[in-house]
Amino acid sequence: MQDLLHRLRQEAERGLDIDLDPYLAAGRDPLDPVLLGSGSLAAPVGLFGRDPGRLEAATGEPFVGAGGRLVRDALSRRRHGRPCRDLDESVAVGRSLCWVNTVPYKPVGNKAWSVAIKRRFLPLVQELLVERWSGHDLITLGNVAFDWFRLADRSLGPELKAFWSLPDRYERSLAVELAGKEIRLHPLPHPSPLNATWYPRFPALMDQRLEQLGWA
Repeated sequence: MQDLLHRLRQEAERGLDIDLDPYLAAGRDPLDPVLLGSGSLAAPVGLFGRDPGRLEAATGEPFVGAGGRLVRDALSRRRHGRPCRDLDESVAVGRSLCWVNTVPYKPVGNKAWSVAIKRRFLPLVQELLVERWSGHDLITLGNVAFDWFRLADRSLGPELKAFWSLPDRYERSLAVELAGKEIRLHPLPHPSPLNATWYPRFPALMDQRLEQLGWA
């Protein structure tokens, strides 16, 4: 992984409007990517999200902010029958998943990275998903993570667009082929508190996905 981390850092050094404050306040190098964290490339199930937030930037651990805690609480409910009690438990329960973002750096504000920036990091993220992660079941969080696959392979566009138009897309799954590897997409809404429509419903949807995948 060190070579991939180095290439991610090199790409960031080319120029990237990273939100420096949370990294520097925590004594972390802003050019160090928030990538796998304590997750595992051997995990059969992965989580694919938009980009790191403030707590992720400060800790170097992906999916531990407000939205990520909903994900990790669902893992804890399934494994321990209760939500996580603190950050340490959140990190521990996620060790058997693979955690990936479209761009492993925090942007300024609460906006997603532009398409141009996602394209710059796309080959490296694709390498992680296709060549380094051994799993095939990927829970995508929000439309940005799901649409990343259209950027990765334009031929997937019509199929992904048709799937996203389904009213029950958060209960269905879609198998796609990316660079010769089958990846089964299991979309869920973006678990942000700002997503007023879906945020209250996210825990039940996440529980349902884990049940479908037999994760324990």
